[in-house]
Amino acid sequence: MVSKVRRCIFDLVLFLCLIGIDRITKKWAVLRLAGKDGITLIPKVLELYYLPNGNTGAAFGILSGHRVLFLLIALIVVLAIVYLLWNMPDPSRYKVIEILLVFIAAGGTGNMIDRFISGSVVDFIYISCINFPIFNVADMYVSICTVILALVVLFRLSEDDYNTLEAAFAAPFAKHSGKNKKQ
Repeated sequence: MVSKVRRCIFDLVLFLCLIGIDRITKKWAVLRLAGKDGITLIPKVLELYYLPNGNTGAAFGILSGHRVLFLLIALIVVLAIVYLLWNMPDPSRYKVIEILLVFIAAGGTGNMIDRFISGSVVDFIYISCINFPIFNVADMYVSICTVILALVVLFRLSEDDYNTLEAAFAAPFAKHSGKNKKQ
């Protein structure tokens, strides 16, 4: 139990640091970029450009204006990740998955905070060479770590890992079902 508490403290500190980085970068973008020309970091490749009025939709602005829906989805995903982290077996074996889940939860929470406070998400990073939609640090946490997590799940985990994780994540539910009662 001590190691689980220590692991949760590590996860919480990492989570709060990641949210702090996201909040600081967004505040900086509002203060330094709003109403101004963008800042070119790498000519014709990478710019910092404040998206006026923020992003009220999901990725690439889809479903704009559905604030409550996005808040609800983000809350459900973050709570699901907390559940997975709490029930994660063998912390050393699944450390990569644990850290990726913390990054994804922090990204979802960072954008959820924006939506809750102002109704939109502050976006300011622009990859101009491919005209990629403007995004933020929290978006990077979610998108990059989700891809890495999918690759880990698909190519690194064994059949035994799948069985171990399934048993660990299902165990709390099995305790409350009739399946575990002795007959």
